[in-house]
Amino acid sequence: MIKINLFYYLIGIVLVIVGSITLVDKKNSKRFTSGIFWLLYGLLFLVGDLIPSYVVGIAVLIMGLLAGFGKVIGVKHREFSYNDRLVRAKQIGAKLFIPALTIPVFVIIGTLVFKNLSIDGKQLIDPKGLTIICVALGCVLATIFACIITREKPQQSMHEMRRLIDTLGWAIVLPQMLAMLGIIFSACGVDKALAHVINDYFNMNWQILAIGLYIFGMAIFTIIMGNAFVAFPIMMGAVGIPSLILHFGFNPALIAAIGMLSGYCGTLMTPMAANFNIIPAALLELKDRNLVIKVQTPSAIMILCANFLFLVIMSYIK
Repeated sequence: MIKINLFYYLIGIVLVIVGSITLVDKKNSKRFTSGIFWLLYGLLFLVGDLIPSYVVGIAVLIMGLLAGFGKVIGVKHREFSYNDRLVRAKQIGAKLFIPALTIPVFVIIGTLVFKNLSIDGKQLIDPKGLTIICVALGCVLATIFACIITREKPQQSMHEMRRLIDTLGWAIVLPQMLAMLGIIFSACGVDKALAHVINDYFNMNWQILAIGLYIFGMAIFTIIMGNAFVAFPIMMGAVGIPSLILHFGFNPALIAAIGMLSGYCGTLMTPMAANFNIIPAALLELKDRNLVIKVQTPSAIMILCANFLFLVIMSYIK
C-alpha cells in the first residue's frame, strides 16, 4: 500500500540535499546556519516519526531561533535574461502548460480511479491520504513531463528546487508550524479560557455584540496565527457554539460557513499566512513584500462587514 509517508521521505531527501549543498556554498555568507536549518527540516520529514517528540520540539525551536535572528538566507542564482527566456518560451509554446495542468488533472482522475483500486484484495493507495498522495504523484509526473518538454536533465529540477527554496526562505515552513500551533492551542484549552474571559468582560446576552465578537474575532485570530482552520475551533468553542448556536439558536452550518469566510478575510491581511501572501510576493520578486496584503486588505474589510451585516439580518429572520 502506498502511504503518504513515502512522499514525506522524498521531501526529506530533497531538503537534505538542499541543506548539504547550502553548507558548502561559499557564496552564502551564512551557509552554516542556513544549511543546518534546511538539514533539520529535512530530517524531521525523514525520521520525525521515529524520534522522541521532545527532540522534534528542540529541532523546531532551533529552526525558529535561526529564522528569527536572520541566520537563514539564500544566494542570488544565475538566471537567463528576459530575452533568452522569451525566446525559449516561444520555442516551447503552449506545451509549457502541460506540467502545470498535470497536477490538478491527475488529482481529479486519481481520486476517482484509485479510490477502489486494489491488488489481491489490498488497497493500492491508503484511502486516508488519497488526495494528498495524488497531489504528490501528480507533482512527480509533472516534473517528468517538464524535463521531457524542456529537454533538461533531471538534475536541473534540483537546481530549480534550491533556487525556489532560497527565494522563499524560511517562510516556506510557516504553514506546518502554524498548523502545529493550532493543535497545541486546542490541547491547552485556549477556547475554554477565551470563553471565560469573554463572558467575564462582555454582555453575551446582547446578540449583536456576540455576532461582532465571533466575526471579527475569527479574523483577528487568523491574523495572529495565519490560519483560519486554527482560529475556527477556538472561536467556535468560545463564542460560536455556546452563544450563537445554543443561546441564540442560529443554524450551525450557517455559523460555521460565515465563520470560516471571516477567517479567510484575516488570511488576506496577515504576513503569517506566508503561503498566500509572502511566498507569492517572493516568487513575483516584488520590491514591497507586503504589497499583496496591502492590495487585499480593503476587500477583506468589506467582506468582514458584509458577514457581520448578514448575520445581523439573519438574526431577525431565523
